[in-house]
Amino acid sequence: MFHLTAEDSKYEVKDFQKDVLEASYEKPVVVDFWAPWCGPCRIIGPVLERLAEEQQDRWKLVKVNTDIHQDVAMEYGIRGIPTVKLFVNGEVVDEFVGALPEPLIRQWLDSAIPDPTTEAVRNALSLWIEGKKEEAKKVVEAAEKETPEHPAIKIFHAFEQLETDPQAAKELVADIDIDSPLYPYAEAIRTFADLYAVAANPEELPDDPVKELYLEAIQALQQHDYDKALEKFIEVIRENRYYNEDSARIACLAIFGLLGEEHPIVKKHRPSFNSSLYI
Repeated sequence: MFHLTAEDSKYEVKDFQKDVLEASYEKPVVVDFWAPWCGPCRIIGPVLERLAEEQQDRWKLVKVNTDIHQDVAMEYGIRGIPTVKLFVNGEVVDEFVGALPEPLIRQWLDSAIPDPTTEAVRNALSLWIEGKKEEAKKVVEAAEKETPEHPAIKIFHAFEQLETDPQAAKELVADIDIDSPLYPYAEAIRTFADLYAVAANPEELPDDPVKELYLEAIQALQQHDYDKALEKFIEVIRENRYYNEDSARIACLAIFGLLGEEHPIVKKHRPSFNSSLYI
């Protein structure tokens, strides 16, 4: 346990165990490792303090003077300052080094700090993929009562609509771009919607030996059988990489983005997908 001396700043650490590690179980804690002699620290410090006031409902700021608290700096491998680390549930989950401009700090905060509604929707999507649709809807309904306008809610409703109206699903997430932490989900919905449209009009596909295999992959996708879909899309890539404008590769990337790189199905197929691109 670290017991540290209080500083003048209201953000300066007093007890690292209490102020950071224990506090991070209640709310994410952004820790600014700094020193008075550090020019970039004097630039980024006021920005972080201003953002901490503005977003105090989302996270708290703690500043650690590395000249005074060398033991903490050593414990967390601080080799350059300013270093900013995000603690959640007692662990470092993200960080950056250097005096980033305010727009990039905001972007980092938006992507790094867990958002309850986004996490609820992620859990709901996992349930939906497992076939637990009613349970998934209940999770989203609870989140929607708290934050009805949250973009993550649109992600779930778009995913619901994929099965009945792919074009409407695509339009629902049209404004979610690459800067959003929800982008992988939105991109998956857009990609799946295009593929479902293809399956509805198979006669418009180019004639090719892989055509039936390609349609089987889309059918598996519609049934949420991502294991089978990836297997068949990768086979299409191996046989004819650029069939229907390289959409088998794009489909694989969309599935990876939806499930996440740590998902067992992604881990299973990622190596064969990577190797298929170089045949």
